[in-house]
Amino acid sequence: MLRDSFGRVATDLRVSLTDRCNLRCSYCMPPEGLEWLPKPELLTADEIVRLVTLAVERLGVTEVRYTGGEPLLRRELVDIVARTSSLRPAPQVSLTTNGIGLVRLAAPLAEAGLSRVNVSLDTLDRETFRKLAHRDRLHDVLDGLAAADAAGLRPVKVNSVLMRGVNDHEAAALLRHCLERGYELRFIEQMPLDAQHGWSRENMITAEEILAALRQDFDLTDADPGERGSAPAELFLVDGGPARVGVIGSVTRPFCGSCDRVRLTADGQVRNCLFATDESDLRSAMRAGASDEELAERWLAAVRIKKAGHGIDDPSFLQPSRPMSAIGG
Repeated sequence: MLRDSFGRVATDLRVSLTDRCNLRCSYCMPPEGLEWLPKPELLTADEIVRLVTLAVERLGVTEVRYTGGEPLLRRELVDIVARTSSLRPAPQVSLTTNGIGLVRLAAPLAEAGLSRVNVSLDTLDRETFRKLAHRDRLHDVLDGLAAADAAGLRPVKVNSVLMRGVNDHEAAALLRHCLERGYELRFIEQMPLDAQHGWSRENMITAEEILAALRQDFDLTDADPGERGSAPAELFLVDGGPARVGVIGSVTRPFCGSCDRVRLTADGQVRNCLFATDESDLRSAMRAGASDEELAERWLAAVRIKKAGHGIDDPSFLQPSRPMSAIGG
């Protein structure tokens, strides 16, 4: 198993399929975009499936989440999902996306074996969306969410990041929108993973602030008073339930002690933490002829040295050189 020195076992694999994105969200990248990875550096579909197969069949991974950048931009996505879902033991296969393109792909992805989607939606206001994402595509995201629900990719989960002075007044409206449609909303604290390195704790909307804003309009009670295990979200029943809302306090309420995630970047690097400053190169080894046994040992070694926590509160903390779009969510 992918066990680190603190006894945590990684069973949740996040696989980035591309660093490219068709939005330019201000908390992720500059309006002009970034310098994308050259195509020869990206893992091929066959290389992705080989490494995912290794993770599932030999290393104990039980959930595979495909991410980006924007994974819907990857032409072979449906085929990759189908090949992943056919593995034995069968992993849960999910997708994190901005929703643009789901109208066309939701049904094929469901048929290929995708179990559910997480869709980013930070605002319900068209002009705010345009300013935040530098694209006028809110209608595409909303239509994509509806298509995912119609295709049976449930529960449809929505990820929202609130930003001070931008959309922090929309917390209740976003929750109401999701409740009316049966989506499960998760608010996520903004993390220091922007390409511009402009994140500051003072500008971040904290989990406490999010909950305070929601409680002005809704009655929230703890959905699980016990330990939440490796789940990143603290869940709350809304007005007595059964509907729930989650808050992921990655910065102020970290869950590092029970983290079960490991990441594979689009260019074949293993990252044992979202905020890791070191990576282990599987792509070069694989292309040089490494066996599955050799690749597995590299992967095990990369996870073994995982740190106790992300260390954002430590004075020596350094933001990763790669932004979120190049790491994978």
